Parts: sequence; C-alpha cells; structure tokens
Amino acid sequence: MYISLRNKPQDPEGTPKGTKAANGVSSVVISLGVVSMLTDISTESVSAILPLYVTGVLGLSTVAYGVLDGLYQGVSAIVRIGAGWASDVGDQPKWVAFFGYGLSAIARIVLLFATNFGALAAVLTADRLGKGIRTAPRDSLITAASKPNNLAASFGVHRALDNTGAAIGPLLAFVILLLIPNGFSTVFVMSLAFALVGVAVLGIIVPNQGSSARAAEPAATPAIPRASRRRFRWRELNNPGLKRLLLVAGLLGVLTIGDGFIYLVLQDRSSFAAQYFPLLYVGTNVAFLIFAVPVGKLADRFGRARTFVLGHVFLLAAYVSASLPITGAAITILCLVLLGGFYAATDGILSVLATQFTTSDTRATSIAAAQTVVALSRFISAAGFGILWFAIGREWSMILVSIAIAIAIPIVAVILRGARPYRADV
Repeated sequence: MYISLRNKPQDPEGTPKGTKAANGVSSVVISLGVVSMLTDISTESVSAILPLYVTGVLGLSTVAYGVLDGLYQGVSAIVRIGAGWASDVGDQPKWVAFFGYGLSAIARIVLLFATNFGALAAVLTADRLGKGIRTAPRDSLITAASKPNNLAASFGVHRALDNTGAAIGPLLAFVILLLIPNGFSTVFVMSLAFALVGVAVLGIIVPNQGSSARAAEPAATPAIPRASRRRFRWRELNNPGLKRLLLVAGLLGVLTIGDGFIYLVLQDRSSFAAQYFPLLYVGTNVAFLIFAVPVGKLADRFGRARTFVLGHVFLLAAYVSASLPITGAAITILCLVLLGGFYAATDGILSVLATQFTTSDTRATSIAAAQTVVALSRFISAAGFGILWFAIGREWSMILVSIAIAIAIPIVAVILRGARPYRADV
C-alpha cells in the first residue's frame, strides 16, 4: 500500500468499515488539548509582541530578529529526537512531556529579567528546548489514545484547542498593551501564570499512556506488561517512506518564513498602529482554530499526504497576498486566513504521516525525527530571510521565496506519491 495523493486510505484492520472519522475522540486528547491551550496562551502572548519588542523596545535590527526567530524556530531540534527516544524506551511519554512543559515555564520566569539580546536569546533557547522535549511525547500520547481511522481528526481536535489558546494569548497581549502602553512586563507575568497552570493540569489530570496502552479499547482491557514489549529498534526507522517524508519536511521548512516576518511585512505595507500588531497573530490562530477539525476529517477521508501538500499551496497564496502592492483590511485578512489554513493542513498532519512509517514502539522517535528536520530547516529559513530582507528589501525577498515554494510544491507531491508505509515483514 502506498500513500497516495489520489486514493482514499484503506480502513485499518480491525476498524469497522464506514466508521466516521469524527467518532470517539478520547478524553485524553481533550485533556492534552487543554494543556496545550493554556501553554499557547502563555507562549503566543509573548510571540505576538516579540517582533515589536525586539525591533522597537530593544532597538535591534531585522538581522538580529532573524537570529532570534531562528532560535525560536530551530533550537528545539537539539533535543527532539532524544526526547522521542526517551519516551519510547522508557514508555513514559507523559513525564518526558511534563519535563518539557516545566522547562518552558521556568524560562518564563527568567524572561522577566531579560533586557538585552544575549539574555533574550538564552530565554528563547530554554523555552524552545522545552517545546522540543514535550512535542513528540505529547503527540505519541495523542496517537496512543486515538483509533487509527480518526487519527487526523483527533490531532485536529487537539490543534483546535491548542489554537484557541494561540488566539487568546495575542488577544490578551493586545488588551494589556492597549490599557498599559509599553506594558511588556505585564504580558510576561501573565505568560508565566498560564504556563504554570498548564504544567499543573498535565501533571494532575492527564494519564500516562505509552505504546503499551490501548486507549481505544474498553477500560477493562489490561495494558501490555512492560516486560513483554518489543525492544526499541533503530532499524525500524530505516523506512524509505520516512526518509521521503523527512526530505519533504526539510525542503518545505527551508522555504517557510516565520509568521513574525510576514506580519512585519503587512504592518510595514499598511502602516497600522503598533498596538494592533498582536491582532495579526489572533487572526491567523482563529483561522487555524476554525479549519483544524474539518481539515483533520478531510485528511482522514481523502488522504493525509494530499492534504499536507494542499496546505503548502495555501502558504504560497499567503506569500503572494503579502507581496502584492495592495493595502487595506481585506488583503491582510486574506493573508491571515491562508496562513491559518496552511497550519491546519500541515501541523498535526505531519505527525500523523510520521506514524505511518514506523511501529508503535518507535512512534515518538519517528514523530520527533520529522519535527527535528522542520525545526532545523526553519532555523535556516528565519536567519536567511532576515539577512535577505536586510540585503534586498522586503518586496524582493517575498517574491523570491514565493517563486521557490511554487517550484517546490509539485516536486514534493511526486516525492510523497511513492512513500510506502512501514511493514514489519519487509
């Protein structure tokens, strides 16, 4: 069986044919969504003011912001595979994720005292290392708690809750800056409070479900004893399909501009007041929230690889809309909606695709491998685009990236067309 950009995925073995993807989203997925929602309120309230804080308050250049955004996007690559491996080997994904969430919360404390480039770089590094540690184990928990036929829908529900927080965070930052001009420290305190609550919810409410758990079965079904689990085998990651996915993730990641740059382009072009800048993040995340569940259902029904490629078509359209010499609210809103559609079609779908190329015993490591490639490639993208903007200006920078991703999309479609899922007998 191949991952096809045209054919519907087959019903998984043991899953009744005709079962709708929307059925049976686990309470574990909902709980993890709440944790992510609280954490994203914390994270995105800071992200929404970071470009202005760096370039306006600290007075740094776009090159400096590009380096910081590169750290924000890519430093998590250092720990992603290690965290996934620890989760798989120890069969303790919850507690690996808990450590990652906790590290990000601690970084919020230090953020209160960061007033220069070096301190801010250290804070962002610690925060993103926490994200790198928690993401694959968390996605492994979602996979373990979901039925195979509605896996993308489960990720869609989680991402919808996640992006509820991602919309609320910038909105709260906007309100704070509206009421308290230059109230950046107030935003940082609020961010810390939400981060701590998210860590508490994870530790108290979310159960630890490793690969030995069978969340989709009745609660009375005993879990597989740890002693009977198969040993972790690195060779199970040596799947040509996974290699194709990693190649695709890297190629597209290099061509994905950080949202902060796009928002700076929109603000520079339209010259709206700085206090409204966080609303751009709100717009993107509201669109992501609206699209997440229906796009997840679409991916389960019509093909996850096809949906992933379509998401990058949305990204290309967003770049083009940001590049057009047109001002006004309509073109700005269109760009934000397209960005939200891009994230809905790619964020959780990448993790779903990664699980198709490995066994349950190496699931978190496979997800982490894909996420590591994305993080590294986006680090290169952010730093490179900051330099490109500085060298040739925003208009030509956007045009060059748009042309590059337009060329890459059909190449990616061909690469994914031949990706073969993991089979233990080959």
